[in-house]
Amino acid sequence: MVSLISPLKRFLSRLLILLPIIIGLTFSPFAADALYPSDPSSVDALDTSLSGQNLQNTEYVKYDLSGRDLSGADLSGSYFSVSNLENANLSGANFKNVIAYSTRFDNADLTNSNFSGAELLKSNFNGAVIDGTDFTDAVLDLSQVKALCKRASGQTAESLQCGGLNQNYVPASEEQNKFNPGIS
Repeated sequence: MVSLISPLKRFLSRLLILLPIIIGLTFSPFAADALYPSDPSSVDALDTSLSGQNLQNTEYVKYDLSGRDLSGADLSGSYFSVSNLENANLSGANFKNVIAYSTRFDNADLTNSNFSGAELLKSNFNGAVIDGTDFTDAVLDLSQVKALCKRASGQTAESLQCGGLNQNYVPASEEQNKFNPGIS
């Protein structure tokens, strides 16, 4: 009998702790769309022209901003995750210190945009116009850096460090392994 009372007592104490949470979730369910607007209606609520606007430190998770005009907008410090900026006008936009994980910038106009210090892992820039874009200290996947360097020139190529891209590459040698001498 004593062995039955102890587990019952623990169960009831845990239930009393969790009961307000369960009741709160039952009457006011937590809406994931409120935190991560992924449906088109939430994007339609945005002003159609975000050009030149101060959008610093905003969050865009699963947003479809394709084709939008964000030219000259200040998006510094913002966070993008699994967002779509394909065919968007981002010319002159400030993306300084932005985190854009798995974001699509395909065919976007990035002319004279600032991506310095940005974290751009898993993001794609296929066909994007990058004339005058600053990628100083930006973190990109190596495959994207190589693809951007193929069409970058001037200040953009310098900010991507295209000239030194292959300087640290050491090809494997059949004769001698320079990192582990004696191993062939």
